[in-house]
Amino acid sequence: MNKRRILVLVLTVLALSVAAVFPALAAEKYPSKPIELIVPYSAGGSTDVLARAIAKVAPKYFDVPLVVVNKAGGGAIPGRDYVVQSKPDGYILLFGYGSGEDLVVPHERPLPFDTFKDLLPVCRISQHSVVLAVPADSQFKTLKDLVTWAKSRPHVTAAVSTKGAAVDIAFQLFAKEAGFKLTSIPMSGGSDAVTALTGHQVDFGGGHPSEVLPHIKADRLRPLAVALAERDPAVDVPTFKEQGYDVVTAGSVKGIAVPKGTPRAIIDYLADKFHQITRDPEFISMMKDLGQPILYMGPDEYAGFLKKGFDQYGNLLKELKIETK
Repeated sequence: MNKRRILVLVLTVLALSVAAVFPALAAEKYPSKPIELIVPYSAGGSTDVLARAIAKVAPKYFDVPLVVVNKAGGGAIPGRDYVVQSKPDGYILLFGYGSGEDLVVPHERPLPFDTFKDLLPVCRISQHSVVLAVPADSQFKTLKDLVTWAKSRPHVTAAVSTKGAAVDIAFQLFAKEAGFKLTSIPMSGGSDAVTALTGHQVDFGGGHPSEVLPHIKADRLRPLAVALAERDPAVDVPTFKEQGYDVVTAGSVKGIAVPKGTPRAIIDYLADKFHQITRDPEFISMMKDLGQPILYMGPDEYAGFLKKGFDQYGNLLKELKIETK
């Protein structure tokens, strides 16, 4: 074998070796540019403020910035679709995965994507309970007081943010369990529903902790119950179940997802980094101020939780005969 052929052979072997290790080298470089947190809601809402709290603490754990991008409108569906259509490379994340748009809306109308097939869960950050409240000067001091009164009325009214959404479903389930007739009054959003309640326009109402907590602290509202299996760390009040009513729902969940096709290694990397953030003292303090409990779940556990919540809401919509059209 002449020297030229030996040289060609050596160069070929080297080229093949580099090609073999290149994918591993490329994978080690993730992340190499800013990661976008797509919030499918307007700025200032509970999902947005949570995303910005994470982005603020993230530099301690990520080597690249986390950038919050609001893509509001269209019932929060276009923002989700944007993520679904994005390249599955770990740089475009859906923030707010697990809300009503993921667990309730697919039961009510067709979407341009499949909530579970086209999005992969990374982790759960927080879970918002549904809080039932009355005005602070209400005659109802306890949930029992409200039920006793409600049973004596032909019908009772409750303010809700949206017909057929998580709050409405929880209140309708409570009315059925307690044995009284409820007429829910849908508003244009959570803040409007709380305004109607504080203005004594309905008999009871409430919402998620971030919506009602400021009014509870200001002595404008009195919380009576939360619809979680265990007490909500953000609101010091017994659960419905503790008080004899089997009202336990997934509420509104704040999680993170990526488009299908995203490598599992990237999902695990992100899940680990977000888990570290949830244990950071600065983040814990911010979440306490926001009234949002930290209830972390990894990708596999979160996937099971989402499917269970999705099935539960589907069954409740049928059982309670809630029409949204």
